[in-house]
Amino acid sequence: MDRPPLIVPTLTAGPFALRPWRLTDLAVVREAAADPYIPLVTTVPAAPAGCDDAAGRAFVERQWAKAVDGTGYSFAVAGRADDRVVGFVGLFPQADGRSSIGYWTAASARGRAVAGHALRTVADWALDDLGLARLELSIEPWNTASLRVAERIGFRREGLLRSHRTVGDERRDMYLYALLPTDPRQGPS
Repeated sequence: MDRPPLIVPTLTAGPFALRPWRLTDLAVVREAAADPYIPLVTTVPAAPAGCDDAAGRAFVERQWAKAVDGTGYSFAVAGRADDRVVGFVGLFPQADGRSSIGYWTAASARGRAVAGHALRTVADWALDDLGLARLELSIEPWNTASLRVAERIGFRREGLLRSHRTVGDERRDMYLYALLPTDPRQGPS
């Protein structure tokens, strides 16, 4: 089934802007590629195997392709003051009004509520403006930072999905979190 192209808007998220990716954002792709976890669960190329400029450009182009083929909104999370990209948040709608969300923060920007601001902004936009019925997050039980971000925003843990996803070369359990339009939402702090 062909999906119509999506328009990735620019959204204000506290001290951050959520905007489409640019080829000038390769520094954060290189930083994320050097992280021990981000390349395992995303399409960020793993370093040192090859996050050169070509691999970084390919990552950015994959983000653009999601909007073109109608499968998702991929946002670069950039400081509003300096436009330096410090993370990623993506919204991936399904046909039934449900959508999954994913996010990561570059190591150099952790502790600044980047993921919280990004997640809250995308959740508000998805539920209020796009009219989605349900947002879902899958988070590994050990990832306490990500669990705290989701819970602070108002996502509710619904259960443990055993052996749910391949991470690296092994099957991993994931907690399923959800947020509905009627759930109370809170700030990122």
